[in-house]
Amino acid sequence: MNPLNSPVEVGIRALVLLARSYPDPLDLSWLVVLDHAMLHSGQLDGPPSLHPQLPAQPGELGMKRRLIQEGLEVLMRAGLAQVAATGDGLVYQATKRGSGFVGILEAPYVGELRERAQWAVEQYASNMDAAEATRSITARWHDDFTAGTRHLGVGHG
Repeated sequence: MNPLNSPVEVGIRALVLLARSYPDPLDLSWLVVLDHAMLHSGQLDGPPSLHPQLPAQPGELGMKRRLIQEGLEVLMRAGLAQVAATGDGLVYQATKRGSGFVGILEAPYVGELRERAQWAVEQYASNMDAAEATRSITARWHDDFTAGTRHLGVGHG
């Protein structure tokens, strides 16, 4: 089993986000955006990133959706999160047991996740909708890529 981005690891990250947003639920789109912001906060003018910047990072948001769904399934089976149907679709929320579970995790990485989750929720969920946040992140990738190719003479006519 690959320990990186396993359903358990991604589930813990999602649970940290759900516990931070509690009692407000989050839909899958928000969990994808906030997970990315939490891990790559330094690239988004936040605290230092927990994960390195990789060349394939722009494709990460699309892959992350499936991984977070798998992580949420683990959380729900364990009674740490619940799902509800709303007029806008499915939303997820930490249970009291889930919020308590996050509180007792002592690993330094989880402490860093909690700090970044606080920043990500305040930075994004408080100020825009998930589609706007996704556009903001992809616009940064575009700008970084364009800036990186300018010195190579690419794109100049």
